[in-house]
Amino acid sequence: MGRILLADDDPATRNVVRRALEADGHSVLVTQDGSEALEQIKEGGRFDLLVSDVEMPLLDGIALAEHAFPLQPGLRVLLMSGFADQLDRAKELSGPHVAVISKPFTLDQVRESVRKLLA
Repeated sequence: MGRILLADDDPATRNVVRRALEADGHSVLVTQDGSEALEQIKEGGRFDLLVSDVEMPLLDGIALAEHAFPLQPGLRVLLMSGFADQLDRAKELSGPHVAVISKPFTLDQVRESVRKLLA
């Protein structure tokens, strides 16, 4: 199972996603925005996967991923957004270590995306 950093400014989404991922056996560290998540990485936290909302104050999920990649090469990223224009921006990061899902999503979609990224 993986060590996951979860960044989302919506408490309800954070809690639901965290519980689903922990139920699958993952260790999940929850942060409330991109800046807090980046601090965890800068402080030496090692993660297999970053799960992040795209639209957040201070530091959005795309900028977070761009800052995190050089600090943790090989980091996998799952970006979540309900805004079509943000999903288009997120697709610019596309590659084998990046996935994008649109809100609203099901917990099964999140779990499946996480499984594929960690495989």
